[in-house]
Amino acid sequence: MRQFHLWTIGCQMNKAESWHIARLLAAAGYEESPRLDGADLVVLNTCVVRQSAEERIVGTLGLLEGVKRRRPEMRIAVTGCFAARDRSALHAEYPHVDLFFESGDYAALSRWLGSSEATESAQAARTRPCDSRDSAPGEACDEEGSSDIAAYVPIIQGCNNFCTYCIVPYTRGREVSRTAEDVEAEVRSRVAAGAREVVLLGQNVDSYGHDLPGRPDLSQLLERLQPLPELLRIRFLTNHPKDMSPALIEAMARLDKVCEHVDLALQSGDDAILRAMARGYTADTFRRLVDSLREAIPGIAISTDIIVGFPGESDSQFENTYRLLEQLRLDVVHVAAYSPRPGTAAARRYVDSVSEDTKAERLHRIEALQERVAAEINGTYVGRLMEVLVLGQKKGRWFGRTRTDKLVFFDSEDRLAGRLVSTRITRTSPWALQGLLVYNSPVTARRNLLP
Repeated sequence: MRQFHLWTIGCQMNKAESWHIARLLAAAGYEESPRLDGADLVVLNTCVVRQSAEERIVGTLGLLEGVKRRRPEMRIAVTGCFAARDRSALHAEYPHVDLFFESGDYAALSRWLGSSEATESAQAARTRPCDSRDSAPGEACDEEGSSDIAAYVPIIQGCNNFCTYCIVPYTRGREVSRTAEDVEAEVRSRVAAGAREVVLLGQNVDSYGHDLPGRPDLSQLLERLQPLPELLRIRFLTNHPKDMSPALIEAMARLDKVCEHVDLALQSGDDAILRAMARGYTADTFRRLVDSLREAIPGIAISTDIIVGFPGESDSQFENTYRLLEQLRLDVVHVAAYSPRPGTAAARRYVDSVSEDTKAERLHRIEALQERVAAEINGTYVGRLMEVLVLGQKKGRWFGRTRTDKLVFFDSEDRLAGRLVSTRITRTSPWALQGLLVYNSPVTARRNLLP
């Protein structure tokens, strides 16, 4: 049987699209292979939000060029943000790549494969293309066993915000929402296939529905999905601080399937830098939004994204970001050093004036701060009974996530994937919790948030 290898870098949007690509290839008669160099077909699903991600892509393409010299019959396809550039230039620079196709354009992949079976699958699997988080560093899709149980479902593609540092509006286009009926149909399909949690995705999920008849919003979509049988949990990301509405916060507090966790990108704690980034809010606006979330949903876990070394960022401006994070004490902080993206407003308007050494020093300071804060937050879980959705196994141990998105490891000889279990937390670190499985001790959705 022909084999394919699917290499994915980037955010959850890319993971969602890779799931559909894998299903299409399986319908076309391919079997997935863990080995890149031995596959008949290699598909790269790419992200260029960060320079480090682009460097990994270029390195992998270089590796594939050598493999294809030895095995000229191997076919290579590239999708994602890297493939959104000028096709003629891409083919000229990477002549060993057989196909570049746009994110989510499964029909183009199907036509190239020349398989009617794959075409049918593409029609059944079709979802609108979506984008990559503007602050997510490249990461491979390598969490064992979780893709079927926690399903990523895009609900809106593109972005209308045009933050000055971000390439996404140029590679993914303007915002286009899927209909609520379309989203519900995919969620039902994923649940029927074994998913117990869905993560609704968008560059800015808070903009969902503004372009649809009747202008439905995200809170109404959550209401629609809440009654679905066998769906245990709902999450959504990424939220934009200027667009998260009181109605959405109220729905989160009321709907018991919506998890007590939110991803809310800050990017900077300095107002002048936020203006230069064109973010549309102030540090105080963000602070008040966090206060509103914590008041409405006690125990909520909040994740954020930070960019250090934006052009012109002074020491005092960085300190404003550092102090705000120190005060807010958020659960997770994804931090990245600014890298200019060709074609963005920041690359055109500003000189990349902060040295790489300064960027690295600021990045490490925030990482050290967050490691301390996360250790203290996670330490409060010791002794508590937590509801965990079991996602799979790593190195012989079961792992899953709490409603607040804490990663929990525990041991059991039972087959538990996809089940809700109770674990008593015995030990913690800044990155994960260790627990003991507790049988016959159901945990209600809200009880595990209490100290």
